[in-house]
Amino acid sequence: MTGEDPGPLVRLFGLTGGRARPLGESFDLVAIVTTAAAAFDPAGLVPEHLAVLSACSRPTPVADVAAYLKLPLNVTRVILGDLRREGLVTIDRPQPAAQTIDERIYREVLHGIRGL
Repeated sequence: MTGEDPGPLVRLFGLTGGRARPLGESFDLVAIVTTAAAAFDPAGLVPEHLAVLSACSRPTPVADVAAYLKLPLNVTRVILGDLRREGLVTIDRPQPAAQTIDERIYREVLHGIRGL
């Protein structure tokens, strides 16, 4: 043993309780995280949990949450899974692009093409 400081690894292990994957349904990098309207006791949360709740007051992709926290993606996923289990955030799959364009836009495009 060299006596070197192990750095943030010990803290990350503590944040996740040694888990490498979140509990519950899996989610990917582009899943959208939003803080739920539920009341919570800030005294029972670690700073990373509070940071997520603050950052996700507007819908935010998982990858952006990880970048904001400056934590590895797997650690961020575990934190998000814990917050979801407590009902403090929602994690939703993004809508496919085909579902984000409404019928009105399709009609306008079709009308424009017919006008040519």
